[in-house]
Parts: sequence; C-alpha cells; structure tokens
Amino acid sequence: MAKHRSATERREQRVRRAVKAAAGGRLRLSVFRSSKHIYVQLIDDARGVTVAAASSIDKALRPSLKTGADVNAAKAVGKLVAERALQKGYKDVVFDRGRYLYHGRVKALADAAREGGLNF
Repeated sequence: MAKHRSATERREQRVRRAVKAAAGGRLRLSVFRSSKHIYVQLIDDARGVTVAAASSIDKALRPSLKTGADVNAAKAVGKLVAERALQKGYKDVVFDRGRYLYHGRVKALADAAREGGLNF
C-alpha cells in the first residue's frame, strides 16, 4: 500500500536529494535554527557521519553570547564550525540551509563560516 506524502514533504525530499547530488563528494554544512538557538553540522554523507558540529549552546560560546537567537550568535557559531572543520582538514563544503531562507541568522552563519576559511 502506497504511503501518500504531502506536497511539502515531497518538495523537502527533492531538495535534500538535489543537495546531496550537488555535493559531489564534499561535506555538507547543514543548518538548523530554532527560536532560541542555532545549530550547524558538517556531515559526510558518503560515510553517514557527522565530522564536526557547533551550536549556540556550546560551552565554548555560551558565556560570550547574550542570547543564542541573534545574528551575533550565528556569526560566532559559523566561525567556530569553520575552525573545527579546518582543524580536521576539511575546507570545501556544500551549504545546506534546509528549509530556511538565506537571510538573517542563516546568512550571517554562512558569511562567518566563509570568513573562517570554508569554501562554498
């Protein structure tokens, strides 16, 4: 029996498949944000593992942030994930913004990761 998916679920599945195909062996920099925090993971889809991660609730960032839900927090998280990726020897990634618009916190995180040395 076929399981019916909503149009939103089908669209998200299509986009996820396209991002993975476009990666071409590069790692995927995946962003998740909530109303209180922002999270980012560097994922190796070929092996199915998370190589590096950072978030606004990270112990290294928490004391210096006023809140985890603003542009300044996103910039700090972007710099931290770039630093962790470079320490492990990864420089080229594909940016996966998920269902979020490339605006505000997501854009600030991406710009900070680029400034930190990641190429995407």
